[in-house]
Amino acid sequence: MMAARAHTPSLIERLPTVRGRYSEDSHLSRVTWFGVGGPAEVMYRPADRDDLAAFLADKPDDVPVTVIGVGSNLLVRDGGIPGVVIRLGKGFVEATCDGETVRAGAGALDANVARAAAEAGLEGLEFYSGIPGTIGGALRMNAGAYGVETKDVLVSAEAVDLSGRVHMVDAQTLGLSYRHSDAPADWIFTAAIFRAKPGERVAIGTRMEEIQASREATQPIRSRTGGSTFKNPPGEKAWQLIERAGCRGLTRGGVMVSEKHCNFLINTGGATAAELEGLGEDVRRRVREATGITLEWEIKRVGVPR
Repeated sequence: MMAARAHTPSLIERLPTVRGRYSEDSHLSRVTWFGVGGPAEVMYRPADRDDLAAFLADKPDDVPVTVIGVGSNLLVRDGGIPGVVIRLGKGFVEATCDGETVRAGAGALDANVARAAAEAGLEGLEFYSGIPGTIGGALRMNAGAYGVETKDVLVSAEAVDLSGRVHMVDAQTLGLSYRHSDAPADWIFTAAIFRAKPGERVAIGTRMEEIQASREATQPIRSRTGGSTFKNPPGEKAWQLIERAGCRGLTRGGVMVSEKHCNFLINTGGATAAELEGLGEDVRRRVREATGITLEWEIKRVGVPR
């Protein structure tokens, strides 16, 4: 009689018990703005900060984790993401105002934080209404627009490291600079506090409407895109370099360099992550050959090729 084959536990069976939710083979193409990418081996949506910290403290050391927000500035490769993908949900989306400060969970949409401040008659955060994504991403990359950056308004941030320790740090400790933070790569931001100042609700609302109108007029926000593809090199504008290299309207498979704003890549239908990344690399090559400048990706690329 043959001996029974030993059972090899699946990844989800090896993970600690949580109050949040696990799901296997979660379709990331459904949550990324590009609408492409393979599955997450396991998706974990923590209930709150303490649930996240306990998970990180107790998970097996060999299990990698990847954090995603709303997938706005993200390219997930076609083979998906091995290990655990952490997505901050309901327990991390609240934005509240107290005096001249605004506290927001890292899963809160930037635009919702701007709206909460506006409703409280606080000005200074209007620029967030023009940035797709969440506060966690804004902290990680010092997101900014319309002449203001996260570092200009940030008071402090809260994060959990991969061992489950909670860190509370002031803005200066994060070392924020253009599209960069000095925060350790293993930190997962969970909340932030911003400074604002009293203002006139009508004027604040008008400024937010102007920002939205500017985005509508200059960016392909109705298309399946991932926001700005490349960082602006010092003293240069990425879109101008891409224009000079003759890349406006360039295509590959189901991907096109936007005619409206050529620092945006668009999924015109049926694109793959490989086509998006391949066209981006082609643009980088052409810009380097035409101008001598090497563009750096602003969009975060994660996962494995198919």
